[in-house]
Amino acid sequence: MAITQAMCTSFKQALLDGEMDFSSNTSQTYKIALYTSSAALDAATTLYSPGGTPLSNEVANGNGYTTGGNTLTISTNPTTSGTTAFLSFATTTWSTATITARGALIYQSSGTNGPAVAVLDFGGNKTSTAGDFQITFPTADATNAIIRIA
Repeated sequence: MAITQAMCTSFKQALLDGEMDFSSNTSQTYKIALYTSSAALDAATTLYSPGGTPLSNEVANGNGYTTGGNTLTISTNPTTSGTTAFLSFATTTWSTATITARGALIYQSSGTNGPAVAVLDFGGNKTSTAGDFQITFPTADATNAIIRIA
């Protein structure tokens, strides 16, 4: 099993189909769920499905983590620089948490299964013990933003 950082292929198609909306007036909600090193996540990941097909090995519910993860706040609405469009999210924190995670999945939360947006690979296990587990997204610009289309 492995976690490979990628923008999900199904997300790219959903963009072209008009199914994803990151504008400030959207009714869509985006979340981030954490996964252990036993998870298999990559560009072929199509959706979030708690504890089952196609995803398993989400960080266990409890100890400061709730299955499904945190709701993300868009910090930089979709914008462009040169020929690149991008957006970003605000830092998200699980407070007073005991968590070990190897990666994460950003997804649109809608009903039981949410369409996958991007897989994050932390490069190794990251741990918090009765403290904050925090994900800080990179600078929101055409080179670094977490979601960018060149």
